[in-house]
Amino acid sequence: MPADALRRAVAELVGAFALVFAGVGAIGFASQTGLVGIALAHGLAIAVMVSAVGHISGGHFNPAVTIGFLVTRRMEPALAAVYVVAQVGGAVLASLALRLIFPGETDVDAGVPVVTDSINVWSGVLLEGILTFMLVWVIFATAADPRGTFKSVAGLAIGLTITMDVLAGGPLTGAAMNPARSLGPELVFNVWDDFWVYIVGPIAGGAAAALAYEWLYLRPLAPVPVGPPETGLEEPRPGQTAAS
Repeated sequence: MPADALRRAVAELVGAFALVFAGVGAIGFASQTGLVGIALAHGLAIAVMVSAVGHISGGHFNPAVTIGFLVTRRMEPALAAVYVVAQVGGAVLASLALRLIFPGETDVDAGVPVVTDSINVWSGVLLEGILTFMLVWVIFATAADPRGTFKSVAGLAIGLTITMDVLAGGPLTGAAMNPARSLGPELVFNVWDDFWVYIVGPIAGGAAAALAYEWLYLRPLAPVPVGPPETGLEEPRPGQTAAS
C-alpha cells in the first residue's frame, strides 16, 4: 500500500473508531444520556474528527460517503476500497473496546441499530436513505464544493447534520446512516436484525445525494458567462500593442 493511502486509511480508521466508541457508548447509558445526549455524542465525534483529520483523508468515516465520492469519480476504486476496509475496521475495534471496557450491566449491545416495531423495514430503508442523503449533501456542499465553507467551519456543519438526523430518526431506526457504524457492533455483538437495511438505505441515499449535488452544482451544463460578449478582437499579449 502506498504510504499516502496508508496515512489516509489510518485517519479513516481512527475517525470511525471515535464515532462508534462515542455513539454506541452513549447508547449504553441511554437512561442517563437520553436521545439528546446520544445525538450529541455522534455529532461531536464526527465534528471533532473531521476537524482533526479532514485535511488528511477528507473525513469520510462512512462507506456511504466514500461511495458517493466514488460514483462521482472523485475517488479511485482502489483507494475507496482501502477507505471502506479502514472504516469497518475502526468500527469493529471500537465495538470490541466497548465490550471489554464497559461493565456487564451496561446495555452497549443496544448500540446495534434495529428498526423499531412501529415501522416496517421498507420504511426503515427509506428513512435511512433520507437521513444519509442529507448528510452526504452537506458533505458535498461544504467539502467537495470549492465554494463551500469547509475551511472555515471544518466539521461543524457535518457534525450538526449527524446530530439533527439522530434526533429525527434515532427512535425509529437508530439513525446509523453509515454501514460501518452498523456492521462493527453487529459483528462484535452478533446481532443481525434488519442488517441489510443499514447497507441498502445509506448507500442508496448517499449515492443519490452525491450525484444530485455533482450534476446540479459542480458540473454546469453550459459555459457560464463571465464577461461582455466577444468582439472578435484578441486581447494584446504582454509587451504587444493591439495594432502589432
